[in-house]
Amino acid sequence: MRTPLKGLGHMRNRVLWGALAAMVAVGAGQAAPSDFDKAILDAHNRERAGLGVPALVWSDKLAADAAGWADHLVKLGHPQHSKPEERGHEGESLWVGTAGAYTPDEMVAGWIGEKSSFVYGTFPGVVKSGDWHVVGHYTQVIWRNTREIGCAKASLSGGMDLLVCRYNPAGNLIGEKPY
Repeated sequence: MRTPLKGLGHMRNRVLWGALAAMVAVGAGQAAPSDFDKAILDAHNRERAGLGVPALVWSDKLAADAAGWADHLVKLGHPQHSKPEERGHEGESLWVGTAGAYTPDEMVAGWIGEKSSFVYGTFPGVVKSGDWHVVGHYTQVIWRNTREIGCAKASLSGGMDLLVCRYNPAGNLIGEKPY
């Protein structure tokens, strides 16, 4: 037996407040992120919420920077991180996988999966093995002081998808704790 809906006025108010919060989070002069971008953002923010870390907001500027680097990598033919001096105060994460085989959640889950090697501490002492690169994507996802994210997806030759995410400000700062 189905229960009739009650409190639709309350639900309408929640929807209106949710829409207002989304507009504020996006900011003045920013377009709302696409469904793909929102899924990437939401995947990051679910992990951050579990740690009590403030949510990220979408940045069109960071997405444009990520798209520029993704386009460069397509021409280059393989993934590689940009040099820190080339991206200023932006952090960067790269992901590569079979074209069309992964959802945005699964892409971000690849970075979050590094959590199994993570130990809480002062960066770079945040990893069981001693090589912080093993958890560098995860720590960027959860870095407390990072406030914005923008990402872009591109296709590499050989049937591979490439995801580039940029973060502002960058995480993984020596001598600081992730959260």
